[in-house]
Amino acid sequence: MADQYAQTGDDKRPTDIPVLRWEEPAEGPALVLLDQTRLPVEEVELVCTDAQGLVQAIRTLAVRGAPVLGIAGAYGVALAAARGFDVDEAAVALAGARPTAVNLAKGVRRAHAAYQAGLGAEGDRERAARDALAAARALHREDAEASAAMAGHGLALLDELMPGGQHRILTHCNTGALVSGGEGTAFAVALAAHRVGRLTRLWVGETRPLLQGSRLTAYEAARAGMAYTLLTDNAAGSLFAAGEVDAVLVGADRIAADGSVANKVGTYPLAVLAKYHHVPFIVVAPGTTVDPDTPDGSSVEVEQRAGHEVTEVTAPQVPMAGVEAGGVFPVAPLGTQAYNPAFDVTPPELVTAIVTEWGVVSPVTAEGLGELCARSRQVTIK
Repeated sequence: MADQYAQTGDDKRPTDIPVLRWEEPAEGPALVLLDQTRLPVEEVELVCTDAQGLVQAIRTLAVRGAPVLGIAGAYGVALAAARGFDVDEAAVALAGARPTAVNLAKGVRRAHAAYQAGLGAEGDRERAARDALAAARALHREDAEASAAMAGHGLALLDELMPGGQHRILTHCNTGALVSGGEGTAFAVALAAHRVGRLTRLWVGETRPLLQGSRLTAYEAARAGMAYTLLTDNAAGSLFAAGEVDAVLVGADRIAADGSVANKVGTYPLAVLAKYHHVPFIVVAPGTTVDPDTPDGSSVEVEQRAGHEVTEVTAPQVPMAGVEAGGVFPVAPLGTQAYNPAFDVTPPELVTAIVTEWGVVSPVTAEGLGELCARSRQVTIK
C-alpha cells in the first residue's frame, strides 16, 4: 500500500529530501519515497507498506531512474520480508514492474538472494529479513559511491575532450539525485563541472511526453544554482546547427554486452545529431546498468506505455488559478491511437564513451566493455 505522507517546505534542496528511505515506525517498516509525479509543484512523500504499493509507485513513475529503481527493488524485497508477506511473490512482481531497466531486476535479485541465504536450513525468517535489508542498504551505499566516482571520471573526460574548460552540455530526461543514491549519473558530471566553474550552460531537453527534463532536471539545476536553459525536444537540432553544444551527456536504463544503450526515448535522435555535428555523445551509468546477458540492442525489451500519456495532459495535483487539480485535458481527438515507447536504443557506433564508476570505455566495443567489467570483478574479489 502507498499513501501520501508529508509535504515539505519550499526551501529544501533535492539532496535534503532523500529520494527514498527506510523507516521503522511503531506500525511497522515502510519505504518512504519522494513522489516525483508531483514535482516541481510540490514536494510530497509517499509511504509504501507492501510490495504492491511499491510496484504501483514504480509503474506510475513516482520513483524512477535506473539506479534508484534497483535500490527500490531491493528495499521492496526487504519490506515484504519484514512485514511477513510472500517474499518470492513480491520479488517476481517487483522485478517485472518495468522491464527495460535492468537495475530493478538486479536489485531485486540481490536482496532476494540475501533473504534466501538468511533462511538457511532452519528457515529463520527474522534473520532472512535482516539480511535482505542489509543487502538493500549496501546497494544504496554502493550507488552513492558509484555516483561520486562517475562524476570524477566524467569530468576528467570532458576536460580531455574539451581542454578549453568552458562546457555547454546538452542532457536528456533526468539523471540527478532523483534517480540515485548519490548525486546521479550524467547530471552528476554536469554538476561537477559547474562546481569547478567549467559549465557555461546546461541545455535541458524537456523529454516528452512526461517532461522529466522540464519537471525534474530543471528543478534540480535550479536548486543547484546552475546556468541552465530548457528547450523543446525538437529544438535540439537547431542548437547543434548553431554550434551551441559541446557535448551530450545522458544516462542509461540498460547497456547491452555490445555497448548498445537503452535510454529514455529521444536519446537515439540526439546521438544521430551529435554524430553528424562531431559532438561527443557520452553515456554515464553505474556498472549495474551493464547487462552481459543482453547481447545487443535488438535484444532489449522496450517498455510500451499507455497512449493516454501522449493524447492527454494531466494538471498538477494541487489547486491552481483556473485549473482543476488533477484534471485531464485532451490534446488529440478522442480515439486517437498513440505510439508511446518509454525508451529507444542507441547503437555503440554512435556513442563516444561510456562512463562508469570503474572507468571509461572509449571507443565503445563489446571487447572494451567486457574488459572493464572483468577488471571490476577482479577488484571486487580482492
